[in-house]
Amino acid sequence: MTEKSVFYFPRPGKQNTEQTIGLAKQRALELKIKYVVVASNTGQTGLKALEAFLNTRVKVVIVSHPYGFHIQKHPMSPETRKRIQELNGTVIISTLPLSSPGRLFRKSIGWKPSQYTYYNTIFPTDLISDTLRMFSQGMKVCVEIAIMAADAGTVPVEEDIIAIGGTRRGADTAVVIKPAHMTNIFDLKIREIIAMPTYTQMAQPSND
Repeated sequence: MTEKSVFYFPRPGKQNTEQTIGLAKQRALELKIKYVVVASNTGQTGLKALEAFLNTRVKVVIVSHPYGFHIQKHPMSPETRKRIQELNGTVIISTLPLSSPGRLFRKSIGWKPSQYTYYNTIFPTDLISDTLRMFSQGMKVCVEIAIMAADAGTVPVEEDIIAIGGTRRGADTAVVIKPAHMTNIFDLKIREIIAMPTYTQMAQPSND
């Protein structure tokens, strides 16, 4: 039996970014973790993680949503991608395994927000996503980016990594996780929660 601490933020949001990354770094070095995956659409959170892990042997993988997710143009600029490469970071832009399948069908039928679709059902991936959101939005993101990084071949599935995710912008959740490919999603294991929001205070509106 071991005793470990978990850091709880009173509210989710990007104001927790630097502390989340710092806590993740501390745990990565303690556990000798070799890979950290970070959710970052514009690349700014990813850059903060890369800068934090400079002069360590930890490989930082930045995972972003696909083209056409909201608009066709991707929010990560060429300049940001170049800077990430200069810092030896890896960028993955990929389909969201827990989100895209359900959205495909709901969009095609003009679905309106409701617990049911045209087919009088929800997709299994929706159940997984909503269960993870009971912890935090960032928890769902952490699991999703771990799968995406594994499917892209940028992290191994045989060893633990750290995943960092958040709520809309920035980071507020970090976990130690054993990744898995989407075809074996239930082999994925959340080993430790490093940090997460408790939602005891509401998130502040963001104009970013």
